[in-house]
Amino acid sequence: MLEEKTTRSFAIGAAAGLTVGLAANVVRKIFVQAPTMLAGEWDDALATEHQAVLKLFDQLQATEDQQTTRRSILLTQIGHALAKHALEEENAVYATLRTHGQVAEADRLNSDHGYVKQYLFELGNMPTKHPLFLSKVGDFRAMLEAHMREEEENIFPKLRGLLTEDENAALTGAVNKEGLKLA
Repeated sequence: MLEEKTTRSFAIGAAAGLTVGLAANVVRKIFVQAPTMLAGEWDDALATEHQAVLKLFDQLQATEDQQTTRRSILLTQIGHALAKHALEEENAVYATLRTHGQVAEADRLNSDHGYVKQYLFELGNMPTKHPLFLSKVGDFRAMLEAHMREEEENIFPKLRGLLTEDENAALTGAVNKEGLKLA
């Protein structure tokens, strides 16, 4: 009898813990995705994410050579932000570009994401106190800024114009759905 009560109590406690853990994860995901969701339409949301990443770069580029831990943390934050952002763009925006005849643009932008991953790999394997670390970070940022400018000034406005109001609303929902996956 005592063993049965102990087992039941354990099962109830485990179920309660699981429920709390899952709820906390959902709240965390919503909190991480909130700035994107609150930014409005899909193109404004992605531009907001661009600016957030550039602020992380500002912080990273303001570090001193001896701030190795801070550099590592900021590089990790940049990597996480870019991974979430890439998933949103690749699975929602670039897919929409392709279905609306903008295949070359989608492929070129997707190719840029490969270089983002390459930079993150190289910087992640470079000692953060290396004399060329910040130079490489600067090259990475310059490449990203060119990519962001192309999207914000050319690609996104063109795509917005190709889509109906309902399609733009659906794309906004798709971007947020994809963002929640990695948030």
